[in-house]
Amino acid sequence: MPTASQNLSHSVMRLARRLRQERRSDLSSGQLAVLGALSLQGPMTPRAIADHERVQPPSITRTINCLADEDLVTRTPHPDDGRQMLIALSPHGTDVLATERARRDQWLAETFSQLTVEERSVLRKATVILDRLART
Repeated sequence: MPTASQNLSHSVMRLARRLRQERRSDLSSGQLAVLGALSLQGPMTPRAIADHERVQPPSITRTINCLADEDLVTRTPHPDDGRQMLIALSPHGTDVLATERARRDQWLAETFSQLTVEERSVLRKATVILDRLART
């Protein structure tokens, strides 16, 4: 019989897979995560992005290069350290991210509306706990 942690892991992975199915862009999950981080945090150095996403700097460098090739991010010199660059969302990146989020949020809102009041309440409370788990 599966444990509670196994059930949680399975459910979270299935929900994540279902949300990915709502995407219509060719961007990877990692690329969308970087766009999302830049949207929330503002311009960041590649190292700060790598730390935020908990990946190695070479991985972020490849991701940033791909996003820059698609005009989704911009690079500007760091105002305090000329050896570093700041990565920011471009207007096109902002539009792409907004479109992807809108599609996902629409599916979630429709699905959420089919739940009972009690189920919606439980999920609202669970999001705080899931967020805390994700940050550990």
